[in-house]
Amino acid sequence: MSRKILHQVRLKEEEREELYQYLHKGISSARSLNRARILVMADEGYSDARISESLKVSKSTVARIRKKYCQEGLQSVLEEKPRSGAPPKLDGRAKAEIVTIACSKPPEGRSRWTLRLLADKVVELNVADTISHTTVYRILKKTSLSRGRGSNGA
Repeated sequence: MSRKILHQVRLKEEEREELYQYLHKGISSARSLNRARILVMADEGYSDARISESLKVSKSTVARIRKKYCQEGLQSVLEEKPRSGAPPKLDGRAKAEIVTIACSKPPEGRSRWTLRLLADKVVELNVADTISHTTVYRILKKTSLSRGRGSNGA
């Protein structure tokens, strides 16, 4: 038994043409292109289950896109709103301190800093509560410092 579709997509001719052009160009994000495909298939009368199966998205995604189109229009569906993302854990000052530590003399008995030693030292000095050696690597890479090579020539 098929369920009644709450938000019926009926594209205007100019919207349909815009979507075909949008899909043909293919220069948008994969998410936006999938939304366009969902609208085209919904306009052609496909069920949410069929669209979901064809495009490998969830049925709730299809329903959400239908609803958004019906309530807010085509541009709202195609345009991605910025995502906040997680706030940075380290500010510029903390990153500068990491670089300073990397450029300093390595610990006693060592010829150079390792990423793990740097990460441990950063936590020991309370520059950060926790930090991984890969984060230290990314910070040093952005400053053109290769691992273990500071201004001390080590």
